[in-house]
Amino acid sequence: MTRGRVILVGAGPGAPDLITVRGAAALAEADAVVYDSLASKALLDLAPAEAERFDVGKRGHDAPTLPQEDTTALLLRLASEGKTVVRLKGGDPYVFGRGGEEGSACASAGVPFEVVPGVSSVFGALAYAGIPITDRRHAASFAVVTGHKDPTKVTAETRWELLGEAADTLLVLMGMRNLPEIVARIIDGGRSPTTPAAVVMNGTLPTQRVVEAPLAELPVRVAEAGITAPAVVVVGDVVKLRDTLAWYERQPLFGRRVLVTRSAEQSPELARALVSAGAEPVVVPMIALRGALDPAPLDAALDRLEDYDALVFTSANAVRFTADRAKGRGISLSPRQTVICLGPRTAEAARAVGLSVQHTPPHRFDGLGMLEEIGRALPPRGRRFLLPQSDLARETVARGLREAGAEVDAVTAYCNVAADVDAAALRSALVNGELDVLAFASPSAATRFRELLDDASLAAAGRCLIAAIGPVTAEALRRADLPADVVAPQSGVAGLVSAIAESVAARSEAR
Repeated sequence: MTRGRVILVGAGPGAPDLITVRGAAALAEADAVVYDSLASKALLDLAPAEAERFDVGKRGHDAPTLPQEDTTALLLRLASEGKTVVRLKGGDPYVFGRGGEEGSACASAGVPFEVVPGVSSVFGALAYAGIPITDRRHAASFAVVTGHKDPTKVTAETRWELLGEAADTLLVLMGMRNLPEIVARIIDGGRSPTTPAAVVMNGTLPTQRVVEAPLAELPVRVAEAGITAPAVVVVGDVVKLRDTLAWYERQPLFGRRVLVTRSAEQSPELARALVSAGAEPVVVPMIALRGALDPAPLDAALDRLEDYDALVFTSANAVRFTADRAKGRGISLSPRQTVICLGPRTAEAARAVGLSVQHTPPHRFDGLGMLEEIGRALPPRGRRFLLPQSDLARETVARGLREAGAEVDAVTAYCNVAADVDAAALRSALVNGELDVLAFASPSAATRFRELLDDASLAAAGRCLIAAIGPVTAEALRRADLPADVVAPQSGVAGLVSAIAESVAARSEAR
């Protein structure tokens, strides 16, 4: 029987891309993941689909889903079954995370364990808020303490009066419930009531909020702003640096909630780009991609690849589905013919499956751009082209090649079908103003989105910023009574996000 083990992994302070490389690798090999509420749910996607997942809660002061003893027992049981168990904990396992207790339990039970440190909110949340823990101009030391317990009852355990002046920078985790009492104790310990202080809520996330105030005023300011856990309290002169170092909140799309309507396979790329710009992506795929309902035409074309002078791919999806079909039939998709791809993403997908890409349009990534490139590099007359594509593909390329004297086999490599969507939740999010931007990267997504709306949600959608990845998608939105406010001048995810950011900035200046 395979011997099980437990890996205690720090999930970081919130943003999923702050997981360590080793932490991501541990999730990829997990048979079971036991996770806290503060760990980003996006990290669960790094684990194999068949891995078991257990939510054990533990969010701030809320009652945990499982008591600590039961959580520890769960880890030991899963490991005893020979499984690799990842214990995914918010922040770092050993910073107020009870990782030491779980590690000790493993050691006592003879269960092998490993600890993967994580980015603690102690410094991660502050870095995103523009507040260094130390800075030689202001602070050469820091102290970190939990405020989870009532400071009026545990003075023997947490010496707040001594902590008041024990370090240049004082940080309090889990201190929101007892903040007034904690601040009073710190001031009683000699810290000046005018000391710069701040609370960072949801640090590293697009929902991050920061309240600054002199120490004595902090509890009232925090209450007025509605700041709640999870949050980090920081006291010290380093807070003064926030004016110049608050980089995250100056990201072009900080705090904006952007609806991502691409298929599940394509959404991650756009979601990552939005996160990098400070936005919160809300992924609701409008379409799903499936293999061709009738694969016979594609199969016949693959069987006679040598008959073609060139393979033409207008999307990365066409590449992937064609390659998958060829692999399933035992056909090597590494022909001697010329390979022409529309845009860098499509070319990248083609190279990933072993194809040598000879040509891509240099500037214009649409059907007309493709025809111009083919006409320049491989005059179509008398030649034969294979064009695997979507069942909803436009006829621009195939028709243009035929009109130029070529023989074209335009075959369906994949189909667009309506994805399962919680339409009521989507309509509610629109009507309640929970979305700032609606991003569309295909005509089919635009059409499907419109089908899900009623009159009230259609009107609400019109109040959002509507963005299209290109003119074809923009035309589909116009037909759907959702005219695009933004049409990316350059096709691709980067161009779309850049165009959205420019429009948001322009609207903000106008207001």
